[in-house]
Amino acid sequence: MKKIIYLAFLAFCITNCEAQKEPKQFSTIALQENFVNLDGEKVSLKSILETYKGQTVLIDVWASWCRDCIVGFPDVKALQNEFTDIKYVFLSMDKSQKSWKNGIKKYDITGEHFFMPKGWDSVFSDFVGLDWVPRYMVIDSESNIKLFRAIKASDPKIKEHLK
Repeated sequence: MKKIIYLAFLAFCITNCEAQKEPKQFSTIALQENFVNLDGEKVSLKSILETYKGQTVLIDVWASWCRDCIVGFPDVKALQNEFTDIKYVFLSMDKSQKSWKNGIKKYDITGEHFFMPKGWDSVFSDFVGLDWVPRYMVIDSESNIKLFRAIKASDPKIKEHLK
């Protein structure tokens, strides 16, 4: 009986693990998602990533109203101090561009900044299964997703993938 239960459990795990593999590349439709830069210009995710081709990128999806995001900023700043050659891209889920820009100033966030006009309803959010902010992702020099999901800047997997 134990053997049957073990085999059933093993089959369940294998099936579910296969179904939940994390993507290593952004989908074509996610790459077409438009963000807004600080100058108010629309820019696609594809062009953002192309700007940093050849470099490792830490993506931080955040919002100025998000307590966990604010609490995590000291850890993000520590990463920036330790990994100075990494590009830091901040994607804001704020409800307005004014709130987004005020948040950047208020929390003294350094890096490249983009606003997500569609927020939770965006193709990007759907692709990454965004269910929480902050959300951290590490993208390698070839625009491959090395770390798909971390919800704390102190997550050791972030440092592991930035090295």
